[in-house]
Amino acid sequence: MAETTVVHLLRHGEVHNPDGVLYGCLPGYHLSANGRMMAAAAADFFDGRPVAAIFASPLERAQETAAPVAERLGLEIVTSDRLIESANVLEGRTVTLTKLAVNPGNWRYLWNPFRPSWGEPYTEVAARMQEAMAQAREAARGKEAICVSHQLPIWVSRLATEHRRLWHNPKARQCALGSVTSFTFDGDQLTGVSYAVPPRRQVADPDRAQ
Repeated sequence: MAETTVVHLLRHGEVHNPDGVLYGCLPGYHLSANGRMMAAAAADFFDGRPVAAIFASPLERAQETAAPVAERLGLEIVTSDRLIESANVLEGRTVTLTKLAVNPGNWRYLWNPFRPSWGEPYTEVAARMQEAMAQAREAARGKEAICVSHQLPIWVSRLATEHRRLWHNPKARQCALGSVTSFTFDGDQLTGVSYAVPPRRQVADPDRAQ
């Protein structure tokens, strides 16, 4: 009988971003007080589970989310560029994509929501995330692994593994800040996907930040 392995995709906690910047892959964005509480809640969630490896995006918010989990489990964080946020040509702006669409100067970036034209193609996101999950699965055969990443890569990973179309309405993503999307494998065969939000104290709107 093949071994059961679980790969958890943990979304980072809330970011301190008072100016509402579309920060994407920009450095220098750290967890807020609420975000640190979310990271602590994730540590509670995974405490006592047979986690054998933890991987994280190189961005500060992911590393800071992974840190208390790794400390609780006595593991070293493995940094993986495959788990990074999706590239976006509009990062650094202080307005939403909806407001950006009002400016004709931005239309050359927004013409194709199916690819999408403003950033990394969904197919490329799915491919690198599948590689990251395969690495995590191999590192934790018969146990569990955690990959700390970002909303869009996690959601696209789920769409890909469930054989759904990759283009989507961002408002429809089931991937709150600090949430856990878990993929269960029998050997290398996916047998189930589940979703949970670790219990925590009062936090901000889970869909406000990236």
